[in-house]
Amino acid sequence: MKLPIYQLDAFTDKLFAGNPAAVVPLESWLPDFVMQQIAAENNLAETAFFVPTETGFHIRWFTPSTEVDLCGHATLAAAYVLFKIHNYDQPEVAFDSRSGILKVSLENDWFTLDFPVDHYQVAVPPPALHESMMTVVPVEVFKGKTDYLVVLESETEVRELDPDIIVLSTVPARGIIVTAPGDEVDFVSRFFAPQSGIDEDPVTGSAHTTLVPYWAKRLEKTQLTALQVSKRGGYLRCKLSDDRVCISGQVRLFMVGEIETD
Repeated sequence: MKLPIYQLDAFTDKLFAGNPAAVVPLESWLPDFVMQQIAAENNLAETAFFVPTETGFHIRWFTPSTEVDLCGHATLAAAYVLFKIHNYDQPEVAFDSRSGILKVSLENDWFTLDFPVDHYQVAVPPPALHESMMTVVPVEVFKGKTDYLVVLESETEVRELDPDIIVLSTVPARGIIVTAPGDEVDFVSRFFAPQSGIDEDPVTGSAHTTLVPYWAKRLEKTQLTALQVSKRGGYLRCKLSDDRVCISGQVRLFMVGEIETD
């Protein structure tokens, strides 16, 4: 059996930047272990699989080591495949997922994710979190549904941060979001998730469900611009709307291929 596969760069307007994701459209679900093997073989931050349903599509995301509840950049990439390659002709596509219904629209080359807001609380950071960041002292630390949010003083601190990934991997969370005010955008961030098999994710849409409500409150504005300042980097336009976060980015197609399965 042959399966189509697409590799795309999300949250960027140029190739070899943003966050790469693989997308595998299916007619029906493969066994879970097969999808996990495909994701491991791809060795990208996420591989998205989707199947058609009566109301849209059902989407699932796998890192090289585990299935996750929510992934922004791979959802953006899946929407690109539907709109740009499969010629999906509706104004928005609805994905059913483990995080509920996720809608994506397309306007002027910008794809917009409509995700549920993450509710975060002030947290006492575990010792491993402090230890992994060594000399950097957080301004604030919060805990959302799956991630810690660590606020630093400046963009420079975020860019220069070099955490001990082995120690960081012992923090009980999906990952660690590190953020600060931006020099040319509203805020910057980085995302470390060794617990999920990803030392540092290039651009993390789902992390912005935590970042946007925090910065919207702090900056007293609901429309925000953001950079994820990983080596590849990514630019996002964000909007807080009640209990939803709209996250917009561009996508570029890198590769089209086929998977050979037994």
